[in-house]
Amino acid sequence: MLKQFIKLMLFLSPLFYITQSFADEVGSTELAKPVLDSGDTAWMLVSTAFVLLMTIPGLALFYGGMVRKKNVLATMMHSFAICCLVSVLWFVVGFSVSFSGDGAYFGNFEQMFLRGINLNTVSKHLVTIPEYLFITFQMAFAIITPALVTGAFAERIKFSAMLWFMGLWSLLVYAPICHWIWGGGFLGADGVLDFAGGTVIHVNAGIAGLVTAIILGRRIGYGSVNMAPHNLTLSMIGAALLWIGWFGFNAGSAGAANGLAALAMLNTQIATAAAALGWIFVEWAIAKKPSVLGLVSGAVAGLVAITPAAGFVDPTGALFIGIIAGPVCYYASVFVKRMFGYDDALDAFGVHGVGGIVGAILTAVFASSSVINNAAVFDKISVTNQIYGLVVSMAYSAIVTAIILMVLKKLIGLRVDKQDEIEGLDISQHGEVIQ
Repeated sequence: MLKQFIKLMLFLSPLFYITQSFADEVGSTELAKPVLDSGDTAWMLVSTAFVLLMTIPGLALFYGGMVRKKNVLATMMHSFAICCLVSVLWFVVGFSVSFSGDGAYFGNFEQMFLRGINLNTVSKHLVTIPEYLFITFQMAFAIITPALVTGAFAERIKFSAMLWFMGLWSLLVYAPICHWIWGGGFLGADGVLDFAGGTVIHVNAGIAGLVTAIILGRRIGYGSVNMAPHNLTLSMIGAALLWIGWFGFNAGSAGAANGLAALAMLNTQIATAAAALGWIFVEWAIAKKPSVLGLVSGAVAGLVAITPAAGFVDPTGALFIGIIAGPVCYYASVFVKRMFGYDDALDAFGVHGVGGIVGAILTAVFASSSVINNAAVFDKISVTNQIYGLVVSMAYSAIVTAIILMVLKKLIGLRVDKQDEIEGLDISQHGEVIQ
């Protein structure tokens, strides 16, 4: 009897292990299924609102305070109008081009008008939140990117041309580059790192701004007429709102309410503070006085530079990124612009373009294995790889931006008439003035 029992057990044991293995696989598959998490969803709802806050009113106030009084309404209107325009375009086709399909270079049109998505659809990109929320979060990113570009051509572009340019640019430049890095495209697959938009957003916008400033030409009186900011109080309030909203930008890009989000938030605070101090200390040494404009510009430079690195470096790395970014962006915004003579009105390239480049490269320099615990990802990190991603993105952005502008220049014209520019865009474009 005992021998028969032992034989039975020996016979059944392989079957037992096979059955158990199958059960484990089924169990693990069920555990791996996307499940909505209320904490992550709540955090991403807040982060989305914070990112939208960065454009309206944050960027609108920041840029509006830095232009002359006769152009403040027109400048603030750029940010608000772009928010409306890109929201609709993102819903219709922008999200689909950016995040649908698995093409190396472009998404597809399968999710135009968000076809196939409903209340129960869980995001395939962030598997603990609804797809509708991921779409809205990324919409806020798509809104602020073209809004940043407007700083380069402030005080001289026609409103109609601005709308056409920003709409086409969002679909033909922003959406493809977004797909390349975040949507399953070739740069992301090649290991190019961009945690929250250093290349996708800031370098992209900065390069487009530089190209636009060159093609439109300088403002009338540039270099000889006083073009000082009309109200730095507005700019400081706008910068403060940008700083606060940036926590949604960077910490929200963790995609969950977790330790990575907390690290990204801390890194953002440290880098921003360090860059602001770095900017004004250099300015103090050269110009003999630290300025309010320098302080807020340095803070924004730090926010930009830490964006690609926020979830890849430790706080010490964030500190060094800020220390480096502040002075470098000061030099680009003051001396490089003066050296080459282009009129980047609100330093879109000097702060966002150069800050994004600095941050993208330093991401590889300061990336920490204690933060990136995936060896397969960490082994791909290199300065060369980051530069490769920058060069490809910058070249594409510059070329397509120039093509869009030249076509629009031929069809509808880009710049307001000389008299309208002298009078100011508030009254000439919108029939309104501030008292």
